[in-house]
Amino acid sequence: MKYKDAGVNIDEGNKFVKMIKPFAEKTIKEGVLEGIGGFAALYEIKNYKNPVLVSSTDGVGTKLKIAFMMDKHDTVGIDLVAMCVNDVIVVGAKPLFFLDYFATGKLESEKAIQVIKGVAEGCEIAGCALIGGETAELPGFYKEGEYDLAGFCVGIVEKEEIIDTSSMVIGDVVIGLSSSGLHSNGYSLVRKVFFEKNNFSIEDYVPDIGKTLGEVLLTPTKIYVKSVEVLKGLKIKGMAHITGGGFIENIPRILRKGVSARIYKGSWEVPIIFDMIKRLGEIEEKEMYRTFNMGIGMVVIIDKEEVEKALKRLKEVGETAFVIGEIVEGEGGVIL
Repeated sequence: MKYKDAGVNIDEGNKFVKMIKPFAEKTIKEGVLEGIGGFAALYEIKNYKNPVLVSSTDGVGTKLKIAFMMDKHDTVGIDLVAMCVNDVIVVGAKPLFFLDYFATGKLESEKAIQVIKGVAEGCEIAGCALIGGETAELPGFYKEGEYDLAGFCVGIVEKEEIIDTSSMVIGDVVIGLSSSGLHSNGYSLVRKVFFEKNNFSIEDYVPDIGKTLGEVLLTPTKIYVKSVEVLKGLKIKGMAHITGGGFIENIPRILRKGVSARIYKGSWEVPIIFDMIKRLGEIEEKEMYRTFNMGIGMVVIIDKEEVEKALKRLKEVGETAFVIGEIVEGEGGVIL
């Protein structure tokens, strides 16, 4: 017998690595000494006095189920990069490089290449290098045609430039950066609401949005690297990536002791998809805010004297931002 008889095709794996190299090479930048193909990737750190490395790892979750249903695989890689780099930048870091893990029962190169193409595109948007990863063929472990993704990002920041959340004071302002939609959280509930409870199809057209339901649900997660970069030099007191746990769980992670964040509902336009989920699923408002981003994918807490300057800079780079709240005396929670 050969390894191929057990379901693992080494030749297909080698072919796949050759196919993804051109996509990875587009993301290579100064600092990369050796990338895809070796046992380990090498990255040289230059021009930093007291560098601190910042890391994050994440996946795409059951949003992958939507990709399987639509047989569309070129955007979930963007989601994967976004979920990692958006976590790295909240401490003031710049993403350096990214690695991915792609696992499937039987490697189908043409499908897998679409996934990695999306990863490379996400890395280009984020300004980080795709320098390595792992492709795992696991016969009998996944359903036919399905796969799983995980990503790992490393960023860097000067130690004295790490965002100091202890400097937060009552009266600081909460700015919200708009999301592109659901991003990559809450999809187990989303699928239950639309496909189990209400028998929707991914091909159903949503007139108020102008897209099919599948297109809406598969919209890639927004990458905030360039938007956050323009805020450098301003008095930023904290940033929170609004992922799983929504407003209720994520904002408190950056609040210092003795303060809370008061969020003013109605200070931004909640996208229609969230209203649909709430209504069709008969979901309480608080549950919505602790599960979904509700149209705000990144929160920036800033000195009130810097708000107009921040909004101006964000607008100049095409970012849609809103003043959505303020820091008040409290016990570290979120007041809606």
